[in-house]
Amino acid sequence: MSFVGTWSYRSLINNPDLSADFSALEFGQGTLVLTELEPGRVGGTIGGPGWSLELTGAVQPGDPVELQFTGKGEVAGETWIYSYRGYVVPSWPNGVDQRDAIVGSIVRDVPHSHGTAAAGYVASWYAVRQ
Repeated sequence: MSFVGTWSYRSLINNPDLSADFSALEFGQGTLVLTELEPGRVGGTIGGPGWSLELTGAVQPGDPVELQFTGKGEVAGETWIYSYRGYVVPSWPNGVDQRDAIVGSIVRDVPHSHGTAAAGYVASWYAVRQ
C-alpha cells in the first residue's frame, strides 16, 4: 500500500484515564495530503478550517513503511511547526472493510497561542485513506 494520497487525519491527547470522555481527547483533525517528491522524500499538506501546514520529510521503506515529516505554516499570525512520525499499517489478510491507515505520534516543535501551547507536547495520530 502506498502512502501517497488524501487521508482523514485525527490526533488524540495521550490520556490513559479510561473514564475520560472520548470527545475530550481530541487534539486535532483535518485533511492530510501526502505526495512522493522523489524516492525517499515525502511532501504535502495538512490542514482544516483556519489552519494549514506544508509538509516535507522522508519515507523509509520496510515492513511497516515509516514516514517522518515536519509541518510548517503561519496560523493566525503565529508560526506553527510540528514533527510527525507515522507507520503505514499492514493489511490484515482476513480483514473485512479494512481501510488503509497510518498511525503515529506528533510533537509540537515551537510554542504558539501566546505561550499556552508549549513546545514538546506529544500526541498520537492516525489517518485513514479517503
